[in-house]
Amino acid sequence: MTTRIRTRFAPSPTGYLHIGGARTALFNWLFSRHTGGEFVLRVEDTDQQRSTDESTRAILDAMTWLGLNWDEGPYFQAQRVDLHRDMVQKLIREGKAYYCTCTPEVLEAKRKTALAAGKKPKYDGACRDRNLPKSQGSVVRFRGEQTGITIVEDLIKGNISFNNDELDDLIIERGDGYPTYNFAVVVDDAQMNITHVIRGDDHLNNTPRQMLMYRALGFEIPKFAHVPMILGSDKARLSKRHGATSVMAYKEMGYLPEALVNYLVRLGWSHGDQEIFSPEELIEHFSLDSVGKSPAVFNPEKLLWLNAHYIKEASPDRIMEEMKQQWHTGSDTGDAAFTKKIIADLQPRVKTLIELAGAADFYFTDQVQYEEQAAQKFLVPEIAAYLKAMAAGIPTLQNFSKEGLEEFLKNFIEAQGIKFKVIAQPLRVALTGKTVSPGIDEIMVTLGKDRVLQRIHAAVVHIESRK
Repeated sequence: MTTRIRTRFAPSPTGYLHIGGARTALFNWLFSRHTGGEFVLRVEDTDQQRSTDESTRAILDAMTWLGLNWDEGPYFQAQRVDLHRDMVQKLIREGKAYYCTCTPEVLEAKRKTALAAGKKPKYDGACRDRNLPKSQGSVVRFRGEQTGITIVEDLIKGNISFNNDELDDLIIERGDGYPTYNFAVVVDDAQMNITHVIRGDDHLNNTPRQMLMYRALGFEIPKFAHVPMILGSDKARLSKRHGATSVMAYKEMGYLPEALVNYLVRLGWSHGDQEIFSPEELIEHFSLDSVGKSPAVFNPEKLLWLNAHYIKEASPDRIMEEMKQQWHTGSDTGDAAFTKKIIADLQPRVKTLIELAGAADFYFTDQVQYEEQAAQKFLVPEIAAYLKAMAAGIPTLQNFSKEGLEEFLKNFIEAQGIKFKVIAQPLRVALTGKTVSPGIDEIMVTLGKDRVLQRIHAAVVHIESRK
């Protein structure tokens, strides 16, 4: 076996890439990058009835969006079936596997009998020593060891012992001639020189069985690390009732991939008290020694906080790239310079890209839509004269910048003999249609002199039309 560390992520294409799977992929990716190793992607599509090309594309898209690039693959397990079958026949020839003709009905009856007797409902080995030939519908079972113990030296959980007499003679080839997961994964990991199998701890009970198969096939056993599961706030296994579980659903909800990566890596791993990591820092610091043994609890509010941080810190160009699918219909983003100014105004004030898209609507409109209560309260007759005076002064303003507008507004309220609050909200409503927005001077700079004048004039028309 190679001495270079090789990890793998091996999803089944029977649905989307969910949060738990993404964290497993991330831990494998980080471990391989930290150690200068290789990260392999293998699609485990031997379940022909449930596997779909659509799910495969969805998983690969999610991996790409998260930035989890792979060094080899994607390999497809279904294309390796002939190799798996050869390995099954090798075990049969060596007496380490056997054909079984027990029907599902018979097996269910035996299971119920064992449970009624207070015994573990494992296969009773009825066909183990019958030396049966292959027949219609027969399956192949692995001849497991019936004495001794198998010790899993887990890199996260420590050593765990399993009594071999409690392990089933697992089916390794179904009646349709396709290998089962537990057998195919052993053959593929061995053939691909995987040195470290990092996966969810729901696979832990499979591990001693797989270790016995490695030995029977003459393969070197990789190192195992089983990552605790992710729980919802109620400490139940994470599911849809706790919120979105699909990685790409978070993209659709306006999350940045780096926020999700940063959040997922902290679900069960830590480096001191540090909360926010660059990809380079994650690669530098990641180790399995710092992965916790207890389940992690998914906290949507923490993820939202991280997303707001990354939106705030990103360049407008970066946000503009991610916003391609988020802009509302009718948002004309063709003027890149204008659009990036809008983004810069809103970045510190939003938590998702969806929120940013909604907050940006007033910038793009040709005709501001006033919130009814805001217009009734602030676009009133006594304000019209101030707005007209402001519209008369703006064309003479040479320095249409934040500093220039601050000076202009200061001089304006002094000349009018009013306090800023008298004109502040009416002007905000005139420019945005809302009572909550970025700073007035920021909005005016971003909109530009012509748009500002057009909106002030429109507000005056609106006021005078209601007299």
